[in-house]
Amino acid sequence: MLRSVILAAARSQKVEHLVETAPISRDVVRRFVAGTGTADALAATRQLADAGLTITLDNLGEDTLTADQANATKEAYLELLAELGRAGLTGRAVPGEQTGEVTVATAEVSLKLSALGQAFDEQLAEKNAREICEAAAAIGTTVTLDMEDHTTTDSTLDILARLRRDHPGTGAVLQAYLRRTESDCRELATAGSRVRLCKGAYKEPEHVAYQAPLEVDKSYVRCMNILMAGEGYPMLATHDPRLIAIAQDRAKWFDRSPAEFEFQMLYGIRPDEQARLARAGHTVRVYVPYGTEWYGYLMRRLAERPANLTFFARALVSKK
Repeated sequence: MLRSVILAAARSQKVEHLVETAPISRDVVRRFVAGTGTADALAATRQLADAGLTITLDNLGEDTLTADQANATKEAYLELLAELGRAGLTGRAVPGEQTGEVTVATAEVSLKLSALGQAFDEQLAEKNAREICEAAAAIGTTVTLDMEDHTTTDSTLDILARLRRDHPGTGAVLQAYLRRTESDCRELATAGSRVRLCKGAYKEPEHVAYQAPLEVDKSYVRCMNILMAGEGYPMLATHDPRLIAIAQDRAKWFDRSPAEFEFQMLYGIRPDEQARLARAGHTVRVYVPYGTEWYGYLMRRLAERPANLTFFARALVSKK
């Protein structure tokens, strides 16, 4: 029930205005969002890299309605990648018995095709994504295509397949709460294929997605098993201690070394656990969002983990 309320608030202009204009909001958002510009993103990246973590950066923005907006998003990514290159935050090849050779970047980028024009011109979105992939390859890093609501899944996977012809390291994202995802995992668990598995953060109908948290968790484990048994490179996006423990067990079962998969966590959530896993020898990638369009992202983070709502609510009413 609480998750549904939060997801509804994500589309409410009144709630958005309340949150954006609350005096304390900027300080609260800073916990989950690195900042509004490229300089902020680079500063967060350097800090995390110095702590032994890897990073994927997301320039926030989804409701792109014009070609000019899509182009602006593309240019923001090109600027970011140029700065990452100048900072020397490039990729490294990691060989693995299960996976072959994959590129594990210190810092890579994640992008939403909707921000590049997918909703009104799929060809434009693919063209923009291709330019970003080319810029990433030029500095030795990679791109991951974020997944959005279920109506975009087929389009996103089709564009991914075409991008991978020239940029095979382009990462996919699959959402465990969708009923189709086990099948998609089987399709994508191929040599060199980078696949991020997350639970899912959009409000979806029952016939498309599991609704009960336990059913989502069970699906996550089934999908994880498929990816771990396959020849690809699993990127397990979860903060759930149970799922992390299961992942470590599954890695041993399938004879995967820590170099042959990674954990992914969100910026500002469970930083101590991120550090612990990194100290244990795991690759831990932190999903770092930045930009001015932070409201929808923040609401979905609260929906994924409603315990975060307590922190946010206390901060909004605090006078400090």
